[in-house]
Amino acid sequence: MLRLTWLIPALPLLGFVLLALFGKRLGNPFAGWVGTFFATGSFVAAVLVFAGLYQAGGERNFEQHLFTWLPAGDFSVDIGFLVDPLSATMILFVTGIAALIHLYSIGYMHHDENFPKFFAYLNLFVFSMLMLVLGNNLLLTFLGWEGVGACSYFLISFWFQKEANASAGKKAFITNRVGDWGFMVAIFVVFLKFGSLNYSVILPAAGGLARTTATFIAVMLFVGACGKSAQIPLYIWLPDAMAGPTPVSALIHAATMVTAGVYLMVRCNAFIAASAEWVSWLIAAVGCLTAFVAAMVGTSQYDIKKVLAYSTVSQLGYMFLAVGSGAYVAAIFHMITHAFFKACLFLGSGSVIHGMGDEQDMRFMGRLQRFLPITSATFIVAWLAIAGVPPFSGFWSKDEILEFAYLKSPILGFLGLVTALITAYYMTRQVTMVFWAPARWGEHAVREEVALAPAAVVAAGEGEEADAEAAAAAEVPAGEVVTLVNGLPVEGHEAVVDPHFHPHESGPEMTIPLIVLAVLAVFGGFLNLPFTHGTEFLASWLEPAVRLGYPGGLEPEGPSPLLKVLFAAMSTLVAAAGIAYARSVFKDGDRAKAARFEPALLQDAWRYDRAVTAFMGGPGRRIFDGLAWFDRTVVDGAVNGTGVLIRSVGRGARRIQSGYVRSYALGVAVGAVVVVVLMAVRVLSF
Repeated sequence: MLRLTWLIPALPLLGFVLLALFGKRLGNPFAGWVGTFFATGSFVAAVLVFAGLYQAGGERNFEQHLFTWLPAGDFSVDIGFLVDPLSATMILFVTGIAALIHLYSIGYMHHDENFPKFFAYLNLFVFSMLMLVLGNNLLLTFLGWEGVGACSYFLISFWFQKEANASAGKKAFITNRVGDWGFMVAIFVVFLKFGSLNYSVILPAAGGLARTTATFIAVMLFVGACGKSAQIPLYIWLPDAMAGPTPVSALIHAATMVTAGVYLMVRCNAFIAASAEWVSWLIAAVGCLTAFVAAMVGTSQYDIKKVLAYSTVSQLGYMFLAVGSGAYVAAIFHMITHAFFKACLFLGSGSVIHGMGDEQDMRFMGRLQRFLPITSATFIVAWLAIAGVPPFSGFWSKDEILEFAYLKSPILGFLGLVTALITAYYMTRQVTMVFWAPARWGEHAVREEVALAPAAVVAAGEGEEADAEAAAAAEVPAGEVVTLVNGLPVEGHEAVVDPHFHPHESGPEMTIPLIVLAVLAVFGGFLNLPFTHGTEFLASWLEPAVRLGYPGGLEPEGPSPLLKVLFAAMSTLVAAAGIAYARSVFKDGDRAKAARFEPALLQDAWRYDRAVTAFMGGPGRRIFDGLAWFDRTVVDGAVNGTGVLIRSVGRGARRIQSGYVRSYALGVAVGAVVVVVLMAVRVLSF
């Protein structure tokens, strides 16, 4: 069954080709079913390959060579696949969740005029991600790495008719290029040192590198991972990626693209082990800081998808904290559980948006549990998982990370615990505002007519939408009576505040994936229960693939049973405290009280994105213009000047080479006279 590995990426590639060629003829919904069929077929092939690897026993390492891609003398790069416990684990949840998202998209995108194109992009995205995961060398991994980057651009800016959506796609693409530079440099250095890019060659030999070289490679790989997995300072693209359709948000933010950086660090952990000690501290510190900073921003967002976007950044920070703490299994464990509950949350938010007439502002929601029973039930399950409530999956994976972080440094463990408290708080805030607080839509919307100056109108809508509302408010004469709904301008919310509006549950194509993901969010934690070595199934399974990242090839001693119990108790209390406090603040729907816990600084995401934009549009633009002038004038000038000089010398030399024999004879005669004169002068001088 291991020889079926090639089918895993081949099926979504075939789906992409068919949809690109015949998608318009297939139309809606058949194009969607074709895309879903090939994604599901890839998952079935992944299950069969996983079963074959499980039965293989031993080191469980299988390489499949298809053909030589780049032959260049003694160097060649193959199209080949590496199936080991790490890649087998990745392909299972990547293809499984991708298949569910394809099915969900049939219902979510059914009115879109570019329905076939959307599924073609989805299939291409899945193919690229699988090439990234299965590639048996760094260059093939980089091919998939760039593929998911290109597809994310297509999908994030899928509704490019809106300028904000097109800008979000470009922002994601450009920001990821910064990280890609680091990955490319690492590839160049690895090839320079080993003459090969195959994992089977470079990883076992990484321990023999000079400490400085290994450190440089590890840092460059980390730069690449920061770009793809949205770590500080390169996380700004991911919240804007919400501009894409909700299935795209689920696919990018749950199991696929954003986890590529974590996968790369775990796959290449041998370089981290061979590098200087400060590299692991750098990775852990950046992960911990990212988790905390993004969680704080999530406490004050109003867009239902933006909350989940910053939540994804925060959870990815946890994974990097695990990598930096040497807890590679915990990083993959949290990646898996996060894929389950975050995909459920994103698809659940899409179901809410679908049922609310495309409304995304949580200030216009409330009391939706009654109208969206399946969506609310599955969303609540995923909320309990991400909040760290036992026995849901997020509790087990998050606790394992916190324990190893504490062993690395008590400060890292404490900050991780504080972030868990904030996570429980902002996710409870979201669930309460959407499903339990008093309704603020349709006939329940609070309408008031007030005489406001333009500045007051802007203040009423301060936050992410302030710029758009400021433009509208500028046209409102001071003192004119305006109608506010839920304390906000009604523009953009007309459908949901119509007195006759009523929410509705989604169809089975959208609710079935939600139910499956909710079940996985409940039981996913059972993959690696911390009770005994016999219950740590994932740790035993991944051990051959992550062993090189441990000093001496031996897994370091983990947390003691007492520490496990202590952290389990503390994290449970922390989750309960965050949930209880958020419920007390938001359950009554009192926006005046809630606003005190939503400062403008956090609504504006620490103003970091704004500062980056201001720099890139101001000093950054001038610096880039200066560099362009230097390149055009100095660098190109030197090159062009060299060419002009050589051409001038050539023209002068050409006059000597006239082609006339008499001129050459005259030259010979003159030369002979000069030689005779020089010899005579030399003789006379003696």
